[in-house]
Amino acid sequence: MALKLRKKVPPPPGCPMSACMSLLGGVWTPDIIWNLSEGARRFSELRRAMPNISAKVLSARLKDLEGRGVLARSVLATTPPSVDYALTDLGEELIPAIRAIVEVGSKLHLRMTPQAADRAA
Repeated sequence: MALKLRKKVPPPPGCPMSACMSLLGGVWTPDIIWNLSEGARRFSELRRAMPNISAKVLSARLKDLEGRGVLARSVLATTPPSVDYALTDLGEELIPAIRAIVEVGSKLHLRMTPQAADRAA
C-alpha cells in the first residue's frame, strides 16, 4: 500500500493565528514579553532576568519587538543616559496568549515526565 504524502498547506493570508505566532515565534521573544509584563525594565535588568541570552541577541530582539510595535523604548534624561523598555498595548494583549502556552506546557511536562507525574499523583 502506497503512503499518501500530505503537502504542507500554508495558512491563508491574513490568518490571525499566523499573525500572533509571527510575533511570539522568535527565539527569546516570549521570555522578553513575559519579563516586561510587570512593568518597564532596563536592558541590564532584562539581562539579569534572562542570564542565558547574550547582549547581542537581546539587543536584536528588543529592536525587532520595538519595530513591530510590541514594546516601546524610552530614553531617560539621566547621567549617564538610561533606556527603559515597556510593553505597548499590543504587547499587553500578548500576555494572555503566553500565559495559556505556559499552562499547556506545564500540563504536557507532567504527562511526559514520569517523575513529575508521580509527584503530582
